[in-house]
Amino acid sequence: MSRQKRDPLFGAAVLKVSFGMRPDGNSEGFRFVYEGVLRDLGITDEEVEAYLEKNREAVMAAARGKL
Repeated sequence: MSRQKRDPLFGAAVLKVSFGMRPDGNSEGFRFVYEGVLRDLGITDEEVEAYLEKNREAVMAAARGKL
């Protein structure tokens, strides 16, 4: 298993980007799931955003199913 697939920030970032690609990406359902994932992983949206800034290419590739 690759390091990225075990990284909670990577997983949360892929989740956020994946939902963002959908027309209803910022729906109440997404927020509910996303906030629960953040809580379970013990991370914040700010940490996910910072991770995205540094790793956008890899996250986008994973969100598109190319990893």
